[in-house]
Amino acid sequence: MLTQVYSAALAAAEPHVELPVPAGVIGGGIFVVFLLLMFATVAFTSVGNRHPAVEEHVDPHRQHPNKHDHGQARH
Repeated sequence: MLTQVYSAALAAAEPHVELPVPAGVIGGGIFVVFLLLMFATVAFTSVGNRHPAVEEHVDPHRQHPNKHDHGQARH
């Protein structure tokens, strides 16, 4: 246990490596990626509302019913 703590302390004490690009560039890139994801989400929010809902055909002879027919297929 003490060896692990000593190793962690040594790793924390080592000098940090400088990044090849400034931190603002990395943060800005992440921000742009999230903006693109947000715009894609906003663009597709109304896809489900383009057409009126159509009732699903209930097939009583289906081998594996989906159990979403609300009792319509029962005789």
